[in-house]
Amino acid sequence: MKAIILAAGYATRMYPLTENTPKALLPIRGKPILNYIVEQLSQLPELNELILVSNDKFYPAFLEWAKAAPTKLPVAVLNDGTTSNENRRGAVGDVFFAIKEKNINEEIIVLASDNYFTYPLREQYELYRKTGCDTLAGKEFDDREQIKSFAVAVLSPEGKVLDLEEKPAEPKSNMAIYATYFFRKETTALFEKYLSEGNSPDNIGAFPQWLYKFRDIYAYKMNGECYDIGTLEMYEAMK
Repeated sequence: MKAIILAAGYATRMYPLTENTPKALLPIRGKPILNYIVEQLSQLPELNELILVSNDKFYPAFLEWAKAAPTKLPVAVLNDGTTSNENRRGAVGDVFFAIKEKNINEEIIVLASDNYFTYPLREQYELYRKTGCDTLAGKEFDDREQIKSFAVAVLSPEGKVLDLEEKPAEPKSNMAIYATYFFRKETTALFEKYLSEGNSPDNIGAFPQWLYKFRDIYAYKMNGECYDIGTLEMYEAMK
C-alpha cells in the first residue's frame, strides 16, 4: 500500500500567511500539520511509501521538509508542474498524476495535507481490512447547516454507503465525509476511467461520489476529530 498526500493547492484564502509557505507546513502546537499526518501514516502496517504531490511553487519547500520527515518510510515528493490556481490539475488529477508517475498498481490511501485529525488512522485501516471494501472517513454532526459544506453520506446500519452527495443544499443525513480514503488495488485503476469520462478533476470527494454507484464503499465513523484548515480563522483557533 502507498500513501498519496495531496499538497498541490495554493491556499489563496489564507494569504498572506500561505503566500510563501505551503499550508501543510504551517505549525500547529509546535510542528507542521503534515507531520501529524505522517506520524499517523507510519503506524499502518502495510504501508511501503509516502508520496506527496506538490505544485511547482512549493516543491523546494517540500523537498526540504522530506529530508527530516518523521517517518522511516521512503518519502517521494512529486512536482505536478502547475504554477497557479488557473492551471492546477485538481485533487483527482493529482492522484492520477501520482499513480502514473510512480506506476502504482496496488492499494492506496489518499489524504488531504491540510486536515488536522485526532482520530486513530489505524482504526479506519482496520475497518478497511475487515470489510475488504474502499473506506471513507466520516463524522456525525448535529448542525445541519454546517454539514452543507461537506460531502454527506447516508449509511446502512453496517456502515455501507447508500448515498453520497457533495455539498448538498438539503443534506440527507448528518454524516460528513472527510478527505481520507482507503482504496483497493482494483479501485486505483479506476481513476483513469473516471477522468476519461469527463468527470471533474478538482474535488477529491467527487471520485467516491461516482464510485459508490457501482462499488461497495464503507464509512469509518471517526473516534476523534478532524479539522479542515481552510481559513485563517480556523488556523488561529487550532494553533
